[in-house]
Amino acid sequence: MTTIIIEDEKPAARLLHRKLEKLNIGVGVMLHSVEEAIDWFSKNEHPDLIFLDIQLSDGLSFEIFEKVTIKSAIIFTTAYDEYALRAFKLNSIDYLLKPIDEDDLEAAISKFKAHFPKHETVQLDFNQIKKMLSNPFEKNYKKRFTVKIGQHLKVISTEEIECFYSENKGSYIHTFDNRDYLIETTLEVLEQELDSKDFFRISRKFIIPLSSIKEIVVYSNSRLRVILPSYKAEEVIVSREKVSDFKNWIG
Repeated sequence: MTTIIIEDEKPAARLLHRKLEKLNIGVGVMLHSVEEAIDWFSKNEHPDLIFLDIQLSDGLSFEIFEKVTIKSAIIFTTAYDEYALRAFKLNSIDYLLKPIDEDDLEAAISKFKAHFPKHETVQLDFNQIKKMLSNPFEKNYKKRFTVKIGQHLKVISTEEIECFYSENKGSYIHTFDNRDYLIETTLEVLEQELDSKDFFRISRKFIIPLSSIKEIVVYSNSRLRVILPSYKAEEVIVSREKVSDFKNWIG
């Protein structure tokens, strides 16, 4: 099996290399930037498996796929929190959280070998990679959230949620009974975890479920204002660039 690492942080690349060696996985090449990777793939036979960081020193690794057709299986490595990790682990190609746990690494290698027992290369184009990250699962969307209230834990189902919003670098759930709960995630991650049929990110600040829309009002600058049943802290506005998709979403 031929393997390469694409990682801009050289200490992290070396650490991953050592962990792979413990699993008897040899690493042929370590690359550190989008430009370097594009050049290498253009001139060399593609490996069976790539360990790929997303944020490289000169851009996102997706840019590689825009320039070169990659004929390799891919295990992504990045610094997303545990929520993203759980979501992306449902893919046939694994997604490892930094710092990479050796047991998770071994499990990822086993998953690769199970899917590609003869180490045959697979064709993955840019659109397939984007789809894997933007919609990592088909049926197992997040149905409940656990929040901490003092020394207690409370479980909130998605049916109770009127909206998600961000404020002062924090993310919150607002429920139909007019309560707010701090959650340890981001709206970016929530977009991946929630069923897009039921939830829509209308702006940088809000994700709302279809069930919470009480009224929609035309707003200034070609935007829309959404009236929710109980959330009154500020106006809930569909940003101009989201209006078209929002209208399609609500049908």
